[in-house]
Amino acid sequence: MDSLGSLIIYAILALAMVGFGIMAVVTRKILRAATYLLFTLFATAGVYFMLDYEFLGAVQIAVYAGGIVVLFVFSILLTTHPGDNSERLHSRRRTMGLIAAVAMLGVTAYALVSRCALLTTKLPYMENPDMHEIGGQLVGTAAGGSSSGLYLLPFEAISVLLLACIIGGVVVARKR
Repeated sequence: MDSLGSLIIYAILALAMVGFGIMAVVTRKILRAATYLLFTLFATAGVYFMLDYEFLGAVQIAVYAGGIVVLFVFSILLTTHPGDNSERLHSRRRTMGLIAAVAMLGVTAYALVSRCALLTTKLPYMENPDMHEIGGQLVGTAAGGSSSGLYLLPFEAISVLLLACIIGGVVVARKR
């Protein structure tokens, strides 16, 4: 019964992610799109919590659902009129986009179907690390003396990139 309940909750979260993701792309009101993106990110965090990845779920909520969506909302409010509808896009390449989307759907379906054998095999037990272990792996040194803080530089580069994006958004908004 426990696995049936987990499967039902996973199906609800997966449908929420797909549904809110589609609504975020389809809606013409930009603040609604940001809200639908927020709901999609919360559903993704729910999947992480179901998999017992508490740290990753917390990061998903704090960084993406919290920080990125707030950044989107501020940039929307600084650059546009939030109550207005966006213009309809008119493109002659709509059929090419539809063909590309169907092709990618086919590739994704093939990748999922070809890997179905992995669903029936038993995966090895993996222990969930706590936050001390994750922090030590990110910025510390391993017990063997080799440095495992290799992820610190990309992490800091991404933070500088996000700061540059925020400053760039404010500069663009101020010019208007």
